[in-house]
Amino acid sequence: MKKKILVVFLVFIFFSCSNSKKIRLTFLDEYTIKDSIQFQSSILGGFSGIDFSKDNYYLIIDDVNKPRLVTSKITIKSDTISSIIFQNVIFLNDSITPFYEKKHLDLESIFIDVDKNEINFVSEGSIYKRKKPLVFVTDFSGHFKYEYSLPRSHKNLNNIKHNAVFEASSKSVQKNGFWVAMEGVLKSDGEEPSFHKTTSPIRITFFDKQSKKATHQFAYHLEPISKPAKGNINLNGVTAILEHKENHFFIIERTYQSGYGAYGNIVRIFEANINEETTNVLEIDSLRNFEYKPLKKRLLFDFKNVKNRLKDGIIDNIEGITFGPKLSNGKSSLILVSDDNFQIYGKQLNQFILLEIDEN
Repeated sequence: MKKKILVVFLVFIFFSCSNSKKIRLTFLDEYTIKDSIQFQSSILGGFSGIDFSKDNYYLIIDDVNKPRLVTSKITIKSDTISSIIFQNVIFLNDSITPFYEKKHLDLESIFIDVDKNEINFVSEGSIYKRKKPLVFVTDFSGHFKYEYSLPRSHKNLNNIKHNAVFEASSKSVQKNGFWVAMEGVLKSDGEEPSFHKTTSPIRITFFDKQSKKATHQFAYHLEPISKPAKGNINLNGVTAILEHKENHFFIIERTYQSGYGAYGNIVRIFEANINEETTNVLEIDSLRNFEYKPLKKRLLFDFKNVKNRLKDGIIDNIEGITFGPKLSNGKSSLILVSDDNFQIYGKQLNQFILLEIDEN
C-alpha cells in the first residue's frame, strides 16, 4: 500500500513539474529593409500582419487605397535572418462581387487556412466613415469568398473608438476556428490605459469555422503607460496575438507616444492564458459594472532590454507575429514584423525580429 501511495505521489510530482514549465523568449536578430521599395507595381511597407504556410511568409500591407499582401521567403542561417526575398503581390480586387467597393479595408492581420486553401483577413474598417470592422476570406487570387458574422459587442459603431478595433488574429491550434483581438477598449467596457492603473480590458473573440460566428469571448487587461508624456498622443493597445498551445497566447502590447520621434514605441510581449475561471463575456454588453475574470498574463519580453542590439536603438511599430523555423539547437522561433506607416509620420523602420522560444 505504501509503495502504491509513493508511486502515485511521484506521478503527481512529475506531472506537476511538467505542467509548470515556463516559457522564455530570447532575442536573436534584427533585419531591416529599405523603405518605399517598388515591387510589382506596388510599394513594400506598411506590414501590419504576418503568417507562415508551406515555406512561404504572407505579409499584409496596410494601404486602404490598394489593399494587398505580398508573399516572401525568409531564410534563417546560424540563427540569424540572412535574407528576405519578396516573391509576389496579391491585390484584393474582384469583378464579380461589389464587396470591396462597399467596404473600407484597413487591413491589420492575416492568417492562412491550409486545409481550405484560403486567406483570412481582419480589417478595422473606419468608425469615422461609419464602416464596420470585418473578418473575411479570399482565395489566393484575392477574390472575395465570404465573411464572418460579428458578435453583438462589435456591431454598435457608437461604442467603438476609431482605429482601436480589430487589430490581431491567430489560428487556433485545434484548427476548428481562430482568435481575433481588439487593439483598444470599447467605450462601455472601461478606460483607455493611462499613466496610472486603470481597468482597461480589450476583447479577444473566438470564431468558429463551421458556423462562421463568434462562440466565445474573453477580456484581457492592458498595461498602463510607463514613460512620461512628451506630446499629446499617449496610447497602449494590442497589436498582435499568437496561440502557441491550446488557450495559451503570445500577446504584443505596443505603446505609442508622440514627442519622442522615432523612439516613441514601447513594445512588450506577454504570455496570457484562458483557464476554467476565465469568464466568457460574449453576451455581456458592458464590462464596467460586471464582475468577470480576465485572462491571466505575465511579462515575457520587453524590447527596452535589447535596444543596444537594434538599429539606431529603435524598436518600431511591431504589428505582426508568427512562428519561424526550427533553430540550430532544435528550439522553436518567432518572427515579428513592424508597420512603418509608409513613413508618413516620420522616420520608421521595416523591421523584422527573430526570437527564440525556450521552455524550461
